[in-house]
Amino acid sequence: MGAYNHNEVRGMNEPEPLIPIHEMDKVKDECGLFGIYAPGEEVAYLTYLALYGVQHRGQDSAGIAVFDGDTFRLYKGVGLAAEVFNKFSFAKFTGHAAIGHVYSANSKEDIAANAQPLAYHHLWGRLAIGNNGCLVNKEELCNKLAKKGAIFQTNTDSEVLAHLIASYALDNIEDALVKMQKDAKGSYSTVILTKDKLIGLRDPHGIRPLCLGKMNGHYVLSSESCAFHIIGAEFIREVEAGEIIIIDANGMKSIKVGNVCPKHCVFEHVYIARPDSFIDNIGVGQARRNMGHHLAKEFPIEADIVIPVPDSGAFCALGYAEESGIPYTIGMLKNRYIGRTFLQPSQKMRDLSVQLKLSPIKEELQGKRVIMVDDSIVRGTTSRQIVQMLRDAGATEVHMVVSSPPVLFGCYYGVDTKKDQLIAVKNSVEQTRKFIGVDSLYYLSMEGMLDSLGKSPENFCVACFNGKYTVPVPEEK
Repeated sequence: MGAYNHNEVRGMNEPEPLIPIHEMDKVKDECGLFGIYAPGEEVAYLTYLALYGVQHRGQDSAGIAVFDGDTFRLYKGVGLAAEVFNKFSFAKFTGHAAIGHVYSANSKEDIAANAQPLAYHHLWGRLAIGNNGCLVNKEELCNKLAKKGAIFQTNTDSEVLAHLIASYALDNIEDALVKMQKDAKGSYSTVILTKDKLIGLRDPHGIRPLCLGKMNGHYVLSSESCAFHIIGAEFIREVEAGEIIIIDANGMKSIKVGNVCPKHCVFEHVYIARPDSFIDNIGVGQARRNMGHHLAKEFPIEADIVIPVPDSGAFCALGYAEESGIPYTIGMLKNRYIGRTFLQPSQKMRDLSVQLKLSPIKEELQGKRVIMVDDSIVRGTTSRQIVQMLRDAGATEVHMVVSSPPVLFGCYYGVDTKKDQLIAVKNSVEQTRKFIGVDSLYYLSMEGMLDSLGKSPENFCVACFNGKYTVPVPEEK
């Protein structure tokens, strides 16, 4: 095997960082992935650039693994990709293939330990893995693997998948992955790097996204197609639910498992994905615009202006304005130069953090009846502060429309929502309206949300809205 320099792994002994405040009180995805197989190209640097395209999917850590067929290199650490690789020299990170990963942690105690990609030795040689998703039978798999001698150093699903793959002790990794697909339950979108292969795969429901592209005749993988734009790659198609993509010197081949039932995460279209991405062959920006059209049809409101909550409400607000004929304008500016704001010890300091992020434009709001468009309400605390800011800026009425139904259930498939933190669980719409302080509050219907996507409703997981989980979850057991 080639050399592996442990000194090139950054962040494992660094002090814990201060804890970032939830971005605008939103749900958050937990990982973003990228992979490239491109002999002769600067694969590590291209991966670094592509991580900017999926940075919104994870802000707590970033990492890149590179292979040249002989030497394996890994570099990762705590923070945004720009922070982790701020003074990094890519000259020594040469190879024919690379994978990259950004991560948002559920628990702030172990960000450094759980930074990915993870690296392992196996009978196939060196292997690196990065994952986006959540295994609902993780505890069962860990117990099974531990009885066979597996020792876990992180609490990531990536490590469980790596041990699971290795436990089959088959002659080739392709057969091991097919077997793994049958044992791993839940959601996983995964990239794997070996000495001669780049591999991408999705679970049989395709809950978390993964897509395939091409650049200068070479194949690339990404959680979202927006990362392709940055490096000049062309979007080809989605990796299908249950599909395993193998990329090597011979090109690309596809392996498909049986019992496939697509159930893509609808929240990717509502909030998580960037609007310039295609997720499951649906333009995200257009889908959100369609949601705005449906909102205006379902809830016509007499008002003077329509404004978005920056930035996720922008396309939906535009759709509402187009359908209603009410002028669209920018009522708040988002400060893009503050980096990450940190959790403060008092509510007063947390309120100031929101004011640091958003600034109302009084000239647009003074004396106006305002329709404020947002994608979702999780805890409601930030929405409440924003409404007060609009009133302080002179808005005479504030009406809130939301481009999704109330979030009533926790997610077990890789989105950070917990049922006990959801305002809609313990409060009626009227109670939520009073708490937030708006004159009226309306949620888009389930039918309107799904119709906006232009596909059969059966293709989507909507468990966070109706509690009907695609894969049985611990509570149901």
